[in-house]
Amino acid sequence: MYFDDYVPGTVSTLRTDTVSEASIIEFARKFDPQEFHVNAAAHGGLIASGWHTCALAGHAMVTGYLSAESSLPSPGADEVRFHAPVRAGDTLTWRATVLDARPSRSNPARGIVRTLVEGVNQNGSVALSMTAVNLMRRGPDI
Repeated sequence: MYFDDYVPGTVSTLRTDTVSEASIIEFARKFDPQEFHVNAAAHGGLIASGWHTCALAGHAMVTGYLSAESSLPSPGADEVRFHAPVRAGDTLTWRATVLDARPSRSNPARGIVRTLVEGVNQNGSVALSMTAVNLMRRGPDI
């Protein structure tokens, strides 16, 4: 897939991830050791770090959405929101909706794709949303 294959309005289901207590604690101890991420007695049970949830979103994007032959380094993400806590045992289904795609003004061999990325839990609630911004190569004939 190349830039021109990312059509605005297209919705893709990427993968599902079930979050374990062990993974919440492991991530938190390394990167975000706040009490509610490492102590199951706090806040009625463990809450996964938002950055852990973002890492899961990134994994879903790389393995199920971005093309190895066309994906370039990303300039970032916008509007990252944590809507609902992610707890041990939650299953998140990742989906990507192409918001817009435009050719680069500075390099005609590239395009910029903006994608709404959402993690939806087993109850149908959005746990995480963000707008990913990706640089993509255009097709080999461009």
